[in-house]
Amino acid sequence: METAQFTIPLWLDLTAVALGGIQGALFASGFRGERRLDLLGVAIIGILIGLGGGLIRDLLLDVPPASLQNNWYLVTAVAASLLGMLLAGPLRRLNAVIVGLDALVIGMFGAFGTSKALSLGVPPVPAVFVGVAAAVGGGILRDVLMSLPVSIMHVGSLYAVAAGVGCIVLTALHLLGVPLTIAGVVAVAVTTLIRWLAVIFDVSLPEQRMLYRRKVATETSVLPVIRRPESSD
Repeated sequence: METAQFTIPLWLDLTAVALGGIQGALFASGFRGERRLDLLGVAIIGILIGLGGGLIRDLLLDVPPASLQNNWYLVTAVAASLLGMLLAGPLRRLNAVIVGLDALVIGMFGAFGTSKALSLGVPPVPAVFVGVAAAVGGGILRDVLMSLPVSIMHVGSLYAVAAGVGCIVLTALHLLGVPLTIAGVVAVAVTTLIRWLAVIFDVSLPEQRMLYRRKVATETSVLPVIRRPESSD
């Protein structure tokens, strides 16, 4: 098993930032009516998605945020957001592109977070948590900023679950002696595939109210119905 600290290649980290910035700008450009955003608002959402996951990862690991140690992170996030604005029109009807980018970004940030945590000696379970937090962190910040239902908390396609499965796969492979680089590639593929298939086939976790209704139905079918005795005149 590897013990040396895993260093994310700069070009690969910037690729994740760029894809996140493009996906965030595409997402924000799609709003109409009262929720529509101006150019600055779209750029801010793109930058938030591009940098949010890495910032959360490094803050949890108590290391200097990589995005604040190099000029290229912010430059890349801004440029990617502008590119996302330009592509918003031509790609407006290609929802599969946005979903695909979203799935890929989740997978990359999840793999980077878990790999970095493991290389720093973080135990497997917390390392998975760091990876999932990095994967979904940017989306949570976006939803809070835009006053939207937080994506991982409402009924919808598997989001954090896909990231969690990918991070668990990465950790398991690492424990089996697979190099983090190879394990990370597999984790990204697993996360992307699960997220993409969940959207295509509309797969989601059960709604909480459904579980509650089933519980109530089971209990009421077992417990006898107690009726008040009729009063006699």
